[in-house]
Amino acid sequence: MKKAFMSCIAIVCTVMGLQSQNVVWQPETIKALTSEWTGERTSDGRPKVSDELLERLKALSMEEVWGNLRRNGYSNQFENFASTYENGWEILHPDQVMTGRVVTAQFMPFRKDFDAYIQKQAEKEGTKTPVTNYAPIIKLMDGDVYVADSYGKMIDGTLIGDNLGNAIYKAGKRGVIFNGSVRDVEGLSQIEGFNAWIRGSDPSAIKEMMIESVNGPIRIGRVTVLPGDVVLAKSTGVSFIPAHLVQQVVISGEYTALRDEFNRFCMRTNKYEYVNERFVVDDAVFEKDFKEWLDKYPNLPMPKKELDAFLKEREEKRSGN
Repeated sequence: MKKAFMSCIAIVCTVMGLQSQNVVWQPETIKALTSEWTGERTSDGRPKVSDELLERLKALSMEEVWGNLRRNGYSNQFENFASTYENGWEILHPDQVMTGRVVTAQFMPFRKDFDAYIQKQAEKEGTKTPVTNYAPIIKLMDGDVYVADSYGKMIDGTLIGDNLGNAIYKAGKRGVIFNGSVRDVEGLSQIEGFNAWIRGSDPSAIKEMMIESVNGPIRIGRVTVLPGDVVLAKSTGVSFIPAHLVQQVVISGEYTALRDEFNRFCMRTNKYEYVNERFVVDDAVFEKDFKEWLDKYPNLPMPKKELDAFLKEREEKRSGN
């Protein structure tokens, strides 16, 4: 009897949840969605990866990031929209790297009855003005990147112009990543510090589109993006990193870069004989020499304490294997 009662309660809760699907996802829902993150969070519930890690992430290559994510079971976190059927990213300033914490938005083709529901539901949630393409922007905080799926719409699909671009940069100090278009590219390009990864541009204004959700899961090409993910955006594409993996991705990538630099040092100085893409040296000797080289390295990308902990964990795993 008790089991049947609890089943009924679960069904009622599920139905109530469906009946009150939020337009702006609420903090408790975001916390449940990103439960593997155990650190600090923003006021809206998103994981708050530190500014220090965001800055260190910029130096990593996409291959270093992708390799670590794939080893952890996340194989679909990179997108460049470059294939036979896609036209790639247009980047406002391709020579600049952007990292940040993600705020998401899902756009859909306008449908009158659905939009009426969205507006009514948003009002219940406390939104005092109609939900438009400005809704995600008011959620931005310092260090945030605005990421939106507008299903690749070009004409009448421009999510922002230079006015909203200024508002976005003022709030987040970053930029945008859109599976869609923008207008006023000349004006946007003049906003110092602002950058954009977009599918294209058009002089038309946004039309026949609606917001379906803010800070919910969205799709950018082959990537499922969650609020609070950390994005690394470079000229080669964009990678969305689950918040709970960022520190591991960063330290692992920095270590790989240091090891590659030591390899180049060994080749340049003829430290060991090099045959068939391998150094002719005992592994234990190589590791000892590498650690001694690390001790003399002038500007480590990570705190020495963090590197020592990483090396210790790595050695324990190697010994275990």
